[in-house]
Amino acid sequence: MAIEKELLDRLLAGRDPQELFSKDGLLDDLKKALSERILNAELDDHLEEEQGEGSANRRNGHSKKTVLTGTSKLELSIPRDRAGSFDPKLIAKYQRRFPDFDAKIVSMYARGMSVREIRGHLEELYGIDVSPDLISAVTDAVLEEVAEWQNRPLDACFPLVFFDAIRVKIRDEGFVRNKAIYIALGILPDGGKEILGIWIEQTEGAKFWLRVMNELKNRGIADILIAVVDGLKGFPEAINAVFPQTVVQTCIVHLIRHSLEFVSWKDRKLVVPALRAIYRAKDAEAGLAALDAFDAGYWGQRYPAIAQSWRRNWQHVVPFFAFPESVR
Repeated sequence: MAIEKELLDRLLAGRDPQELFSKDGLLDDLKKALSERILNAELDDHLEEEQGEGSANRRNGHSKKTVLTGTSKLELSIPRDRAGSFDPKLIAKYQRRFPDFDAKIVSMYARGMSVREIRGHLEELYGIDVSPDLISAVTDAVLEEVAEWQNRPLDACFPLVFFDAIRVKIRDEGFVRNKAIYIALGILPDGGKEILGIWIEQTEGAKFWLRVMNELKNRGIADILIAVVDGLKGFPEAINAVFPQTVVQTCIVHLIRHSLEFVSWKDRKLVVPALRAIYRAKDAEAGLAALDAFDAGYWGQRYPAIAQSWRRNWQHVVPFFAFPESVR
């Protein structure tokens, strides 16, 4: 709902435009006024509920409380009740920070900023001086939640799980480095998605994935119907060592990307349609025939390593053809 122009005119009357967004400017005044209005409304509702239960509880003045927001420090007048039973939802009794303040710290920490850099950033932008202990307390609390999430119990069976990696920048011993983040993405029976786990490892290998499979099993997974992986050597064996009934499917996207590594840049747009006949075939037999045709054709002769890579992975491409095109 848009704010009325007349109300905005009254709010802006007599104010220096350059100070509207600064510390202790109009936005901070509004945040303070709205917060105190909400707190008073919460107390009114609380007293109304208690009076319905026969209580004689009533208002008992205010207390001052300084809270940190994502952009400033606010001194709020917190309304009190005589019975001391009022606990506001907006800012709880022992809470000194709005949730968005913690979110800003966590966001900066996730981007690789050190405690000193976060503290300086808050001081420079918002004029908020916070202690290193506070920043560490916020980030430590998040790390505890992450550890709890990482070790949470999992469902007994997943129809489909994708195993893959992404490259991200991570602060490590004072330096920002590119590292691989390995992810297991599970598909639920209703089509929903769930991240089963995230791991950071220096190198990807069959031993690493074997450890991941054992971890997933220990967290409750008894079976995975289909596991989709890249072409890492030993990966299918690592999966089947823990989940022997799992069908391992090589990711077609990874296979296409690997194929294009053998192709010059100017030819890539022409090679991709030629590969499409293989993975869009109606069944495994037709797919193999399309692979043979590609191998014998112009692009197969020009880049023989492509067909060789598909043939090496063919036993893990075949499961793909057992499903209808709508699923593929």
